[in-house]
Amino acid sequence: MALPSTVSSPSFKSTPPYLSAFNPKPLHLPATYRSINRRSCKLLSFRCSSSSFSEKHHNNANPPKSDDLVELPLFPLPLVLFPGATIPLQIFEFRYRVMMQTLLQSDLRFGVVYSDAVSGSAAGIGCVGEIVKHERLVDDRFFLICKGQERFRVTDLVRTKPYLVAKVTWLEDRPSGEENLDELANEVEVLMKEVIRLSNRLNGKPDKESQDLRKNQFPTPFSFFVGSTFEGAPMEQQALLELEDTAARLKRERETLRNTLNYLTAASAVKDVFPSQP
Repeated sequence: MALPSTVSSPSFKSTPPYLSAFNPKPLHLPATYRSINRRSCKLLSFRCSSSSFSEKHHNNANPPKSDDLVELPLFPLPLVLFPGATIPLQIFEFRYRVMMQTLLQSDLRFGVVYSDAVSGSAAGIGCVGEIVKHERLVDDRFFLICKGQERFRVTDLVRTKPYLVAKVTWLEDRPSGEENLDELANEVEVLMKEVIRLSNRLNGKPDKESQDLRKNQFPTPFSFFVGSTFEGAPMEQQALLELEDTAARLKRERETLRNTLNYLTAASAVKDVFPSQP
């Protein structure tokens, strides 16, 4: 089954990982790091391919609870959507055009689950995508902008044709106990700024004044924002999405950023010694 495509985003040709904030461009992790961080991601064996789902979870007066069980159409994609993040999509396959025609007349929400291109399996935990903007073309293709909402866990498949529909429960972070979440978030923000600075230097871009990356976000949404920038490492992103503890997510992101910073520091040292090297 051919997966629906995402609208292409600019690719970066430089060798080092790159983080350019914000609108945010993604952080591309070193290949060596991507290859050793495939832990903690649970993949269920979904196979693609009807109807709209219950709207009870989308009632603002009754926000979704973790024990709610609802039906949700699923959209397997080769990417990970985080709460608060936006993704552009181009819909051209027939089954997903049918899905979109249904959703545009109802709740505008569907489940995005990461699908591994090699195994064809899809993750058992995903994120609701809400259509915030769409354009319907004359041949019934769609261009969409979707924003991530709450996370969910797939409990059962209801049907597979013409597209996947599953029963899901909502996933929420547990309280982090005595952890100082603001302190952790501040550490992560400092590391991100340093990664941006070194990335710009390696790419021959001028230094810019440090930006406020948190923008007054609370630690939990900030942790999702950070995870959304780790493009190029979908298994690591999936592991971050699945964590149910904000402190654990921020600590893992801190580790990732430290590893990336070590990589960039070494690359910067090589560039200083051999300035003519690409």
